[in-house]
Amino acid sequence: MARINSNISSLIAQRNLAQSNTDLATSLERLSTGLQINGGADNPAGLIISERLRSELNGLNQAVNNSERASSVIATTEGDLAEISDLLNSVKGLVTEAANTGGVSLDEVKANQLQIDDAIDSITRISNTASFAGLQLLNGSMSYLTSGISDADINAVEVWSAQFGNAEQVPVSVEVVSAAEHASLFLSGTVSDGNPPAGILLSTVTVEIAGNTGVQSLTFVSGTTYDDIANAVNTLSESTGVEAALFNPADASSGLTFTSTGYGTDQFVSVRAIGQGGDNWQTHLAKAVDPLNPTADEAQAIERDQGTDVGAIVNGALAVGNGLELALNTTGLTLDMVLTETFATTVTGTSSDFSLTGGGVNFQLGPTISEAQRVGLGIPSVAASRLGGTVLDGVRYCLDSLRTGGDNALVAGEAANASAILESAINEVAQLRGRLGAFERNTIDTTIRSLQIGIENITASESRIRDTDFAKETAALTRAQILSQAGTSVLATANVQAQNVLALLS
Repeated sequence: MARINSNISSLIAQRNLAQSNTDLATSLERLSTGLQINGGADNPAGLIISERLRSELNGLNQAVNNSERASSVIATTEGDLAEISDLLNSVKGLVTEAANTGGVSLDEVKANQLQIDDAIDSITRISNTASFAGLQLLNGSMSYLTSGISDADINAVEVWSAQFGNAEQVPVSVEVVSAAEHASLFLSGTVSDGNPPAGILLSTVTVEIAGNTGVQSLTFVSGTTYDDIANAVNTLSESTGVEAALFNPADASSGLTFTSTGYGTDQFVSVRAIGQGGDNWQTHLAKAVDPLNPTADEAQAIERDQGTDVGAIVNGALAVGNGLELALNTTGLTLDMVLTETFATTVTGTSSDFSLTGGGVNFQLGPTISEAQRVGLGIPSVAASRLGGTVLDGVRYCLDSLRTGGDNALVAGEAANASAILESAINEVAQLRGRLGAFERNTIDTTIRSLQIGIENITASESRIRDTDFAKETAALTRAQILSQAGTSVLATANVQAQNVLALLS
């Protein structure tokens, strides 16, 4: 080529040198930043996916932080409950000591009462002061709010979790479908020939009375009336858990019923004659007795009967019954409730309705703000006026009734009632601690581990897309350097090539 106005070889060398320099700059940028995507032009599709993964990764990291903070809240709450549990156990010892009236003076009982008053005040104080970063934990501010509960149907409700979604309220409907029953046996008041007179024993008999709280044996001589038998059984009902009464209080010939003091399948009554005697002593299944003909021979002969738990449908789901108590555990609603005796023992086909109007706390345990990744929890108040709810003689009492001047104070001689209320309070606190522990272990801890696995996998995926492969990039850098140096040399050659035309002019 002998043209000098256009140096095509130089242009080609310049273009390739520019490309080599661009590749060299790209390699240097990737090696200096550690990223193979430094701008959208590097990998548009990869950038989009990488940004989505980064967003999800940030959500996962924050979800782990949220879960760890939730774990701290639960651990703090459980620690305060442990102190309350210790106080309740110490009160239990004081009540048991005061019941030993044969060895404890009235002054000692009064001293125990003062200690109980202090312990109850401390329990309420802990309830009011337990907090975490400004959150009140045990004063009821973290419990769910209810509205419209009928006192005639429901004694107590404790909501543990609920999902409101976009609704302002959660309606709750409770319908009893199978009645709670005592364990009950029936002893006929007459014999087949109608003689001797009805409502008395025909012969001397020794009877074993057994129930949930113990066993006692009683001996009755021939001619003892059924009314006297009932009185003797009732005298020992606290130690047996069995009560007796005439089937018809106005008619001794109506027969005698032996009934457990409580309801449910964990209640039983056993009445049987032991040893010699006991002619015509045969108990029957009271549930099979015709109320209009209580001496009917077709009543099933049996010596032991078991109670029946209440059965109920709550919001369309079958709740688990335990005596008069119900427990529901579904995805949208978890609660415990205690039904009144009248409501639990009657199947009417109608429901008792109330609503959850708010309250509770939500723990955001997932990376996405949605109902599925949010867990609701209710923590009730553990003030003395809320703990230990126990129905005694038709009245519901709580722990504060053990204070001086209360209906179940030691100085009022109510050690037995105080013990029953304390047992209930101790069980409530233990169950609450267990529920919080289960929530921490089975929900929070497992969620943290799951999130951490997700963080590992997503970080690896994002790294494969966005991070620089140094082995590959250093090789590319070396290649770009060589090409750049070669291109520079070739360009110099191309630039002086046109000077060869001068030889033609000499």
